[in-house]
Amino acid sequence: MLSTFRALAEPNRLHIVELLLRGPRPVGDLVLRLHLRQPQVSKHLRVLSKAGLVGVRRDAQRRIYALRPAPLQELELWLENYRKLWETNFQRLDSLLDELKSAEPKPHPQKRARSKPDRVRNTKGDQP
Repeated sequence: MLSTFRALAEPNRLHIVELLLRGPRPVGDLVLRLHLRQPQVSKHLRVLSKAGLVGVRRDAQRRIYALRPAPLQELELWLENYRKLWETNFQRLDSLLDELKSAEPKPHPQKRARSKPDRVRNTKGDQP
């Protein structure tokens, strides 16, 4: 799992994984979409492959890369423990907010005080 985190920590490799999420792609397509040179993309793909995140198949002269789900499923299982913790905390927060709402005194309707109109000031200099 640590190798998966290390591989995904680099932004270009994460971007490759996001592109492959939509389906298998040849290296040339990844080069165009990432705006990197082919050797750079190949190095990133090699790291992702070593981490088990991508697989490759040959189609004549082309290499087609696709995601491998196993490392991502492992991450999902690991995250599930934290998800349960978050849900428990959110449930406790919801309960606390409900308690606070029920403990608040209800505001009483009050009569609006009439405001006195401001005196109109004479701007011509005449005395009222």
